[in-house]
Amino acid sequence: MQDIEKLEGELLGEIGNITNLDALESLRISALGKKGSVSLMMRGLGQMDPAERQIIAPQLNKLKTTVGDAVDAAKARLHAAELDIKLAAERIDISLPARPETQGRIHPISQVMDEITEIFADMGFDIAEGPDIEDDFHNFTALNIPPEHPARQMHDTFYLPEKEDGSRQLLRTHTSTVQIRTMQSQEPPHRIVVPGRTFRCDSDQTHTPMFHQIEGLVIDKTSHMGHLKGVLVEFCKAFFEVDDVTMRFRPSYFPFTEPSAEMDIKCTFAGDHVKIGEGDDWLEILGCGMVNPRVLAHCGIDPNEYQGFAWGMGIDRIAMLKYGIPDLRAFFDADLRWLKHYGFVPLDVPTLGGGLSR
Repeated sequence: MQDIEKLEGELLGEIGNITNLDALESLRISALGKKGSVSLMMRGLGQMDPAERQIIAPQLNKLKTTVGDAVDAAKARLHAAELDIKLAAERIDISLPARPETQGRIHPISQVMDEITEIFADMGFDIAEGPDIEDDFHNFTALNIPPEHPARQMHDTFYLPEKEDGSRQLLRTHTSTVQIRTMQSQEPPHRIVVPGRTFRCDSDQTHTPMFHQIEGLVIDKTSHMGHLKGVLVEFCKAFFEVDDVTMRFRPSYFPFTEPSAEMDIKCTFAGDHVKIGEGDDWLEILGCGMVNPRVLAHCGIDPNEYQGFAWGMGIDRIAMLKYGIPDLRAFFDADLRWLKHYGFVPLDVPTLGGGLSR
């Protein structure tokens, strides 16, 4: 009995004086481990007579529990002390001003995409999105692009490996695929714009294998070319932030629109700069037209009842035009110096009321 009380006092005293976790673990093993002092005493129970065992066994169990609880309490105390030391060492003064060199920038592509969607959302358009990986039907067939069209060839389109059935998926070459998916999955009328990435085998100063487009689609029973012109005039005035813009439509050909046109806006070239809205020069910025009736039929829409118009433009191109960026390839170089020069402050969110390109 005296040995048990003495051992308990010694162990509790040592536990109370321990100042680090390693020493505490060593003490726990020396007391409660397989060869520890408490464990050895408990092994001796088998050599005692039953009467003595009934007296000593509860005392040893109490000793084991008391020491174990003391070890756990000491461990929690030491953990808390270590955490306090770590928090004090790693303390950050959040009242310090941010360092200018750590401020991020919004990429011009993201900024221009937000500017465009802000304009069309104000006109009542919904934003639609779709997959980057497409099939032949959505990318070509449904858009009235014939099998012999050059756009289907491998030198212009990124194809994925052929499947067992002989079909091949591809990286979409335009965001028009989302127009098809929208017309297939929803009942008309439709009024959407579709921003996103597109992919084509091309690379030079004004072309990259991956670029960005935004396309618009309106499908109803009364839309005509006059409505298309009105939408595009209002877009150009808002995007280029000019009071007036002169535009012209030149006849063109796209398989998915009929009639088709390319739209030019009047401008002035002065050195490396382009001034939009006035001058004697013209700049082509997008393609457009009335949706081909065959496209409507592919999507399950009756072309005798519905009609509409569509347009598409390169986000990268008009970003270069608006902000005077000379080389398209620099958009994807991940050069922080370039981004610091052409990027936008994150909190300057474009709004029609506050200004698109503050």
